[in-house]
Amino acid sequence: MTEEKDPPAKKPSGLRDSILFTLGGVVVALLVHMFVMQSFYIPSESMENTLLINDRVVVNKLAYKFGDVERGDIVVFKGWDGEDTIKRVIGVGGDTVKCCDAKRRITVNGTPIDEEDVYLYPGVYPSKRQFEVKVPPGRVWLMGDHRNNSRDSRAYMDDQYKGTISEDDLVGRAFVRYWPFSRFGFLSRPETFSKVH
Repeated sequence: MTEEKDPPAKKPSGLRDSILFTLGGVVVALLVHMFVMQSFYIPSESMENTLLINDRVVVNKLAYKFGDVERGDIVVFKGWDGEDTIKRVIGVGGDTVKCCDAKRRITVNGTPIDEEDVYLYPGVYPSKRQFEVKVPPGRVWLMGDHRNNSRDSRAYMDDQYKGTISEDDLVGRAFVRYWPFSRFGFLSRPETFSKVH
């Protein structure tokens, strides 16, 4: 009497597994791109020297779903012309942003912001244009780091929102510069904003 043997197990199809892994990877990448992170390139000199033309940054699209916008954040947003734009948050809802004090510094709620030697483009003033704006709730006041080459909130002060942008129009917070690789670095909030109340 011969003993029956189990049929040999079928070998998994390498091609099928490769296709499934590839499709799974594409789906995950699309979901991450749609809901979590996105890459943006820098088209202008308005954020020099923090960001140069053709630098690439990664934006955290969930940053403001679970947390508040903070002064000093570098954000991508739907700009005044509807295009994706990148600037630095100087004031948030309720803040009074003013230019300038006796030392030509921008103040937020009366506290001077030391921008020189931190992120402001060398040799430029914080603003040639004088202004004082109370930022409406749920909105932000934005400026580029290269103030002489930045079309930012100052250029739109005559609109109904005093040049501010709605928090709902923020795509997310830029947190790392990854290209060119020689300029790789994280984009953190400058310490100077921690003095503002």
